[in-house]
Amino acid sequence: MDIDNKARIHWACRRGMRELDISIMPFFEHEYDTLNDDDKHHFVRLLQCDDPDLFNWLMNHGEPADPDLKRMVSLIQARNKHRGPVAM
Repeated sequence: MDIDNKARIHWACRRGMRELDISIMPFFEHEYDTLNDDDKHHFVRLLQCDDPDLFNWLMNHGEPADPDLKRMVSLIQARNKHRGPVAM
């Protein structure tokens, strides 16, 4: 997926699991444009992971083996925590 195709990435952020939508969508909407190109690639790779894995990683029930994905999960968690609760 091209890191500049924001419409496609936005669509990929919609997971169908409320907990993932609450974590991933606000990060994409508020932070994606501030990421460097490497981090954008890592974010897109993260979106290609299975929902159960994403859920476990974002809810601190495990972590990705890939250090770049692990860092991206941590970045999403930190920025979402800083931003505060999101009502959807």
